[in-house]
Amino acid sequence: MPKARLHAMVHGRVQGVGFRYWVVEQAQRLDLTGWVRNRPGREVEVLAEGERVDLEQLLERLKDGPLMARVTDVDADWSEYRGDFDRFGVTW
Repeated sequence: MPKARLHAMVHGRVQGVGFRYWVVEQAQRLDLTGWVRNRPGREVEVLAEGERVDLEQLLERLKDGPLMARVTDVDADWSEYRGDFDRFGVTW
């Protein structure tokens, strides 16, 4: 299976609703590495690495988010896998 890197910016009501910790849970279930963080513009930023098929699943889940969130858009960019991370967590 080919590996890749996904960089996503999630827009909408995604801060103050447990979104980051929900992303960590989703990424860990998919055996991905990387991080998630809040951005000053009220977006949530995600950088994840792993199997391309698993990253595609994460991207689809980001479009919905947890129950209290209201995602309006997700900007996603793909790049080559670099192996920079050993786990997935929240960063600042």
